[in-house]
Amino acid sequence: MKKLLLAVALALAALVALSRNTGLLQGQHPAPGHTSRDRAPIETTDPRRDGDKALTNAFENHESNIIVEGEGIVAKVLKDDLDGSRHQRFILRLASGQTLLVAHNIDLSRRIEALQAGETVTFRGEYEWNAAGGVLHWTHADPDGRHPAGWIKYQGETYQ
Repeated sequence: MKKLLLAVALALAALVALSRNTGLLQGQHPAPGHTSRDRAPIETTDPRRDGDKALTNAFENHESNIIVEGEGIVAKVLKDDLDGSRHQRFILRLASGQTLLVAHNIDLSRRIEALQAGETVTFRGEYEWNAAGGVLHWTHADPDGRHPAGWIKYQGETYQ
């Protein structure tokens, strides 16, 4: 009986250790410090309610490749990135105070022409960690249908 209990305890310990490295028990994030460009994006469980929390956790834990939804205030509209695929860029300030660079692909989605600092933007996209707060991209539909669709909502319009 003692050997059986010991075997079960060891199996549970191994499962917990494995889950910390793979996200099995957490169900949504890779281990802190791990990036996962080669993995499919991971969706948050309730992105509208937990978006700011998910972004804060992803930033603090240097996580990437996470599909998030949230809302922020446009802090600054930046010059478009025209190198390679064209991206409209702007910085959002989240309720937590964290900033987030949005790189909205304007080769695959409409440009947000009237975008102004101080306005509220709602979003869905893929978060990638960086030291400045992170980057949100994939704010559009995937023409190949292999990636979860993202979007930006601004002044009652959806840009996808």
